[in-house]
Amino acid sequence: MPHQVPIAEGLFTWPADQPALLCSRCQHCGIASFPVADSCMACSGQEVSVEELPNQGTLWTWTVQHFMPKTPYNSGETMETFKPYGVGYVELPGGVRVEGRLTESDPQKLQIGMPMEVVFAPYRTDDDGNEVISFFFRPVQ
Repeated sequence: MPHQVPIAEGLFTWPADQPALLCSRCQHCGIASFPVADSCMACSGQEVSVEELPNQGTLWTWTVQHFMPKTPYNSGETMETFKPYGVGYVELPGGVRVEGRLTESDPQKLQIGMPMEVVFAPYRTDDDGNEVISFFFRPVQ
């Protein structure tokens, strides 16, 4: 079984039975931001705490990306294997909008305001043969 590693340290809890996205919340003004930051983007406060984000929210906006992303955002596709994919902002309770890939790319199946949930899955394989795990948003069934 391949070793699994997160796409980036500090984006989400990993390894974990129930992984969660991580945000920083300013202790001065209460604004939360994703990904975790050392200071507040709103008031420049230096006292922030790290907290887990809820795993469900609503689709705030979305699009379908029809071009292959550059490294490090490329999942190993080639021009021959690339397929367009959905990208969106999901608004999570607590006032945080997170941008991420969507598991759905059919415009007929995506609608602003629809409920979405975060899922964690293999994104690509790294040069050492590890499965690189990332987060995705999928429509709530």
